Amino acid sequence: MNFRYEEYPFELFSVSHVAAMTLSLGCIFVLYGMRNRISERGRNVLKWLLVMMLLSSEALFHIWYLINDVWDPAINLPFQLCSISLYLCTFMLLTNSYKIFEITFFVSMSGALIAIVTPELFFGFPHFRYFQFFLAHLAIVLSSLYMVWMEGFTLRFKSLLRAFGALNVMAVIVYMVNELLGANYMFLSHKPYNASPIDFLGPYPWYILSLEGVALIIFGLLYFPFYLFHKRKEGEAKI
Repeated sequence: MNFRYEEYPFELFSVSHVAAMTLSLGCIFVLYGMRNRISERGRNVLKWLLVMMLLSSEALFHIWYLINDVWDPAINLPFQLCSISLYLCTFMLLTNSYKIFEITFFVSMSGALIAIVTPELFFGFPHFRYFQFFLAHLAIVLSSLYMVWMEGFTLRFKSLLRAFGALNVMAVIVYMVNELLGANYMFLSHKPYNASPIDFLGPYPWYILSLEGVALIIFGLLYFPFYLFHKRKEGEAKI
């Protein structure tokens, strides 16, 4: 597929965008419904399917840029939050590491869910990038939920704090990469060109501070179901 944006325009909340969001939500419900019905072998197959989805979507992304001779280190290095999440999810699935899961769940779920709802995407259906973008972000979400629903991993409040600390360490490293390459990874140099929630967070550089607060709120919302789960377990233990 070519790079002629005008031939495949992406429109926020268009039919194709809503379809992608609906399919993503459907996959989440299917994964949840399978949680107590799938065998050990089935879980293993699902894990490797997610790994293949993650790695193939990333590989195809780079191949597409290379074929069109537009690969650029200021654009294509894996320093966007969702690119970082993709590699974290892959490593998490392959190692079954709880420490990686603690960070990955918060960082990946927040970034990927927002990306699905308000994508930084310039190519609409049926362009290759439309399918690659939503496949990659859906795989990130499903990988995070897989660890909860299939592997039984859970989170504590200290997990939230570790993830928030790790996110800030990532941001510092990415900021230095941006300065070196003239890039805008993690949108730390300027706002995204497409409409996004960042538009409501003030001008540069103040929106970066606003993003810190938004990240904490989203992390808190992601943690809340685990908080309720632990409170219920503690209540049952007292009976």
